Amino acid sequence: MEVISIKSTKDLKSAASQFVQLIGDRKIFAFYGGMGAGKTTFIKAICKELGVDENITSPTFALVNEYDADGGKMIYHFDCYRLKNVREAYDFGAEEYFYSGNLCFIEWPEIIEPLLPDGVVNVKINVLPDESREVTINADLF
Repeated sequence: MEVISIKSTKDLKSAASQFVQLIGDRKIFAFYGGMGAGKTTFIKAICKELGVDENITSPTFALVNEYDADGGKMIYHFDCYRLKNVREAYDFGAEEYFYSGNLCFIEWPEIIEPLLPDGVVNVKINVLPDESREVTINADLF
């Protein structure tokens, strides 16, 4: 298991850099955490670390945002909070994104778990009593 601590927003760049070093060949990352835990904020920092120059926004209403990263790579950023069922994910073509070979960062993945391919990396963001964050990356990968 890998754990990354984020004491304040000043630590985001360093935390994102640590996360990027752990990505390896893995492509699908499911981010778990309560409302306000910092999933979007952390994904934004990761995307910046991966060379995304464009404005990174929450895909809450679009369901998925696409970003160009360094080396001509694509990053797909999902927010599944508004999905009512897994059928809606099928309808917008989620599986095509997951099997594209590009990085996929998924917020609120609970509803689409049946669609997620083998090897998905589960990332849990916990808010600690002092308002710092602890990012836990699933143990079976390290």
